[in-house]
Amino acid sequence: MFTGRLTRIARESVGGLPRAFWWLWTSTLVNRLGAFVATFMTLYLTLERGYSGSFAGLVVALHGLGGVMSSLVAGVMTDRLGRRPTLVAAQASTAFSVVLLGFMEHPAAIAAVALLVGMTSNASRPAVQAMMADIVRPEDRVRAFALNYWAINLGFAVSATVAGFIAEYSYLAGFLGEAALTLVCAVLVFVKLPESRPEKSAAEKAAAEPEIGMGTVLRDGRFMGVVGLSFLISLIFMQGSFGLPLAMGEAGFSTGDYGLVIAVNGVLIVLLQIPVTRFIEHRDPQMLLVLSALLAGYGFALTAFGGAVWSLGLAVCVWTLAEIVNSPTQMGLVARLSPLHGRGRYQGMYTLSWAVASLVAPLMAGFTIDRFGASWLWAGTAGLGTVAALGYWLLMRNLPEVGDAAAPAVPVVEAPVPAQVPAAQPASVVQAPTPERTPAATPAEL
Repeated sequence: MFTGRLTRIARESVGGLPRAFWWLWTSTLVNRLGAFVATFMTLYLTLERGYSGSFAGLVVALHGLGGVMSSLVAGVMTDRLGRRPTLVAAQASTAFSVVLLGFMEHPAAIAAVALLVGMTSNASRPAVQAMMADIVRPEDRVRAFALNYWAINLGFAVSATVAGFIAEYSYLAGFLGEAALTLVCAVLVFVKLPESRPEKSAAEKAAAEPEIGMGTVLRDGRFMGVVGLSFLISLIFMQGSFGLPLAMGEAGFSTGDYGLVIAVNGVLIVLLQIPVTRFIEHRDPQMLLVLSALLAGYGFALTAFGGAVWSLGLAVCVWTLAEIVNSPTQMGLVARLSPLHGRGRYQGMYTLSWAVASLVAPLMAGFTIDRFGASWLWAGTAGLGTVAALGYWLLMRNLPEVGDAAAPAVPVVEAPVPAQVPAAQPASVVQAPTPERTPAATPAEL
């Protein structure tokens, strides 16, 4: 009986998703297995090269600036050129730039190539998220985003632990390993994933509806509110990659210690993402987003009291729970608010919030720790979490529950739902089918 129940739960969690989604999921997993640069850049610059925390923060901020520069361009490319060519170009370019970074010696060269790595690595995100919204039914999107996030952290849990010990012997090996696995992702996308960009129907072409431009996105007040809150939440979560390793390095912890502590984040997400998503998917999204913001801010604040690896790991547990709740809930909301023929641009703007946070977070961490000490940084995360919680509470009031008459499926990649998969449960507010609307007519802007 117990085995049968586990089988049913597993089938409900992963069944009914199209084959193309699983190839995209696989490419995400492979990519994250090679994650090294973003995770260990701070330690590489401070411990291996001997630079100051401020310089490390500057270089990592340039990596974030590259993401800022590429986010909107990649969103436009995703809508105009297609999801598949954008993904292949971004991943192949990332592999080349990561190898180049591993061989740079001069500080200026390191900074310049870090900017290039940020541009190329971030360019794939709008395409991945738009493709997922294309190929997955609206009622399954929150579950699909959770499974994809689970893959990200399964790869991260492995790579953070292994790469942490690899870095003690050869940082260059970590750079080369990331480049190789990123190139594998590009090949996988090219061979296995067909294009999923929705084409306009004959009626839409006959109506000569204007193309959705970036101005349309900027005038979408509720969506831009989501983008702003995403920035605040990202600023908090990214301290796991910037503030935490810098503070641990100054406190005398090794790269192996940091690898073990941050691996707790990935391991917990691997263990809890799917069951927690099943528990929260029909809950009030306003409550979930408010709660996740508070857990994130005050979870990082607990780092100030962590004097040992185990206590730092406990703090990671708190903000990891926030991440597990926030990610699928917020991404489901973003997919719902993104119109059918503007998904690339909307996802590009959403990705921009993370990219800008990547620019600001290391500067904030390096400056605050160097000038005032790590305790002030962790107090700041508590304040940001409080502000974000208030913002979510205000934004999610009177959120309309609208339906979606236009299915997002692309016939060439959509697979039929297996007969044994139980009927889909009623969707929550965030799961509600995406309103594939066309905003008010405006001239094409990009």
